[in-house]
Amino acid sequence: KLQTLKFLWTLKIPNRTFHGHSRLLASDVYSQYESIRQGEQEIPKYFNFASDVLDKWSEIEKAGKRPSNPAFWWINGKGEEVKWSFEELGFLSRKVANVLTKVCELQKGDRIIVILPRVPEWWLVNVACMRAGIVLIPGVSQLSAKDILYRLQASKATCIITDDTLAPAVDSVASECPFLKTKLIVSKGSREGWLNFSDLYKNQSADHSCVKTRIQDSVTIFFTSGTTGSPKMTEHSQGSLGFRPLLSDRYWLDLTPSDMIWNTADTGWILASLGGVFDPWVFGACIFIHKLSKIESAAILNTLCRYPIDTLVGAPTLFRMLVQNDLSNYKFMNLKHCMSGGEPLNPEVMEQWKSKTGLDIRDIYGQTEAGIICSVFKGMKIKPGSMGKAAPLYDVQIVDKNANVLPPGQQGEIAVRSKPIRPLGLFSKYIDNPKKTAESERGDFYVTGDKGTMDEDGYFQFIGRDDDIIISSGYRIGPFEVESALIEHPAVAEAAVVSSPDPLRGEVVKAFVVLSVNFSSSDPESLTRDLQEHVKKTTAPYKYPRKVEFVQELPKTVTGKIKRNELRNKEWGQM
Repeated sequence: KLQTLKFLWTLKIPNRTFHGHSRLLASDVYSQYESIRQGEQEIPKYFNFASDVLDKWSEIEKAGKRPSNPAFWWINGKGEEVKWSFEELGFLSRKVANVLTKVCELQKGDRIIVILPRVPEWWLVNVACMRAGIVLIPGVSQLSAKDILYRLQASKATCIITDDTLAPAVDSVASECPFLKTKLIVSKGSREGWLNFSDLYKNQSADHSCVKTRIQDSVTIFFTSGTTGSPKMTEHSQGSLGFRPLLSDRYWLDLTPSDMIWNTADTGWILASLGGVFDPWVFGACIFIHKLSKIESAAILNTLCRYPIDTLVGAPTLFRMLVQNDLSNYKFMNLKHCMSGGEPLNPEVMEQWKSKTGLDIRDIYGQTEAGIICSVFKGMKIKPGSMGKAAPLYDVQIVDKNANVLPPGQQGEIAVRSKPIRPLGLFSKYIDNPKKTAESERGDFYVTGDKGTMDEDGYFQFIGRDDDIIISSGYRIGPFEVESALIEHPAVAEAAVVSSPDPLRGEVVKAFVVLSVNFSSSDPESLTRDLQEHVKKTTAPYKYPRKVEFVQELPKTVTGKIKRNELRNKEWGQM
């Protein structure tokens, strides 16, 4: 169901004056879609981000009509550096597309899992998949063998790309994955049973014709954690990720071809795709990446001082960490805009950052299923504790349990209107899970599962999850995954996992554990460490419980369900 511009303009998106418009080139790619934004033409049936955006920027670049800014700039903090123009990005990504289609024999619609840290190959594979019509499934680099097994089996991916770190984990489960045909490794060395990615693509031809894709064709699948069961496969299309920023107002980024953006999000997050692939390149901006094997204040601050980065995007944890430093010792080269997303940002951190740097932090709010839902736009008044107004293309409301729109100031659930026509930007579906897809809607709305309020000016405020999801340092963690890992340990009879307040990470995983009889007299500190290490090895390390409390019993309903809300309220009531 492709929406028409008539419907879009019934949303009454407010006119805003965006900074930087005077710097825009008349021939830039974004400007070429003005007639569609004005309702003079309908949304096209066919669209491919690689050919319709990236290759167009390459043409503009070759014509000398784009500033001499790289399209991609990568460093590793150890002296290595990679710079690509849009032309070079096109040349290299076509070679990778040939690796995927000719060597790996992948066809349009096939799925490939890519688990890589912040390395240039991740961006090449993204663009190559678009060119070949292959569906990319990104994963965070902390996944365990068990996580990888689930993703390979659930997605039926026929190919996987990873590095030396995770290759052993893949090998340990590959025999249980009948659909997996090809393994590519990004490595300077070789590994038995694996094809070397770098060797292959360097020797491939750059002659590749981009496939023709419909705007609703799948482009990326994200695994997202839920409160119960295993992570769901959230499908996004060429339209929801690639065409959406062309159709929107310039909204949360408002970049130009002269700008440079550094998005520190993990490559497994949707924010890495939004703020590190699609949205910046729509505007012809340069995407700056630091490998950042570990997030450290000194590395972040020194990079901001040495490179002409205009815009910084990071999780609240990043800014909480940075304000603990003496920032008077650092002089940022070009930083003008800072954005935070993934979880709520404390107003006091915003105030400290402002007083120490003179810069505001603009909050963004979104989800894997919907991308950016709300944002504090450039030039918009910042209200401490608010995450801004609804993003263009979205009619965001606060609704009650019956999907009735609530008046300003009243608490309810944050929701995006999805009927009569589904807005461009929302996910297509949860793959192989029609029940969960249906449950994500209530009445005429997609419901986020987040509680919030809206004031008279249309600003939204986040109150908390309406379920048991834990958001720590921007990572979404489902309690079921952690509880399942804990239960596997012989010391654990029962376990319940909830969020617990933390000054740096916002919230962390806390486990309430009922011990088995044989372990009831164990040393609590030693057993806590043992359980934490067990969880780190069983599932992704970022999910481990940083807090553990041993209890005699867990609160339950009459039907035997654990009352996690009671445990969560106990934790947050102790602040």
